[in-house]
Amino acid sequence: MPADDQVTSLAGVSGSAQDGRVAFTTTHWSVVLEAQGESPAAQEALEKLCRIYWRPIYSFVRRQGAAAEEAQDLTQGFFALLLERRDLNTVRKEKGRLRSYLLTAVKHFLADEHRRAMAIKRGKGQQLIPLEELRIEERSGMEPADPLTAERIYEQRWASTLLDRVLSRLEDKYRTRGNAALFDSFNQLLADEPGAPSQADIAVQLGMTENAVAQAFHRFRQSYQSLLREEIAHTVATPADIENELRYLIAVIRA
Repeated sequence: MPADDQVTSLAGVSGSAQDGRVAFTTTHWSVVLEAQGESPAAQEALEKLCRIYWRPIYSFVRRQGAAAEEAQDLTQGFFALLLERRDLNTVRKEKGRLRSYLLTAVKHFLADEHRRAMAIKRGKGQQLIPLEELRIEERSGMEPADPLTAERIYEQRWASTLLDRVLSRLEDKYRTRGNAALFDSFNQLLADEPGAPSQADIAVQLGMTENAVAQAFHRFRQSYQSLLREEIAHTVATPADIENELRYLIAVIRA
């Protein structure tokens, strides 16, 4: 489901009763920020976050004018430096969001690379981030021709990456339980896409009562909202930041 199709559902999430009461102490960014010294747990958490959120970095670098192959090299170099430096004291100075930290860090990295005449650090040949997954058609979608700033493209790619991850986790949950058809139907219903089936249509298609479909869709939305908050919690420093980040995410998508 495209990110902009999720705005209506996201709007219903903001300020809901669930208010971000996720298992925050185990989230990845908080582990990095709270680490003392060269913590293996913090390095592992940071690497996991980098593997999830490399696409916004690539999009930003590409928009800065780098050719496709150069942008891949720079993206690899940025994460190689970030993950090999083990300078978690620098990371901990970022008190808020992973999103803001990575954007600031890549700007500094690109400035340094320019000053060194683009002497690209490639992580000793290691492919730390799975750029080979970037298909040609996906790459073209990450390099829009409109006059958006690099920062705006970064924010939009960040939002879509997060929402894609939420939907992927929810899909896995339903397919594991043998409810693939129910997920596919509810996914269309959640997006409110043209031609999407109504709850009555879904009831007929799946041999359920309309009341059962309504209850199942309510649970689907609750799961979606819960997973969304979990994903956001992984990228902020404190539970209080979750709602602000969610509101910002909605604003980015609507823009």
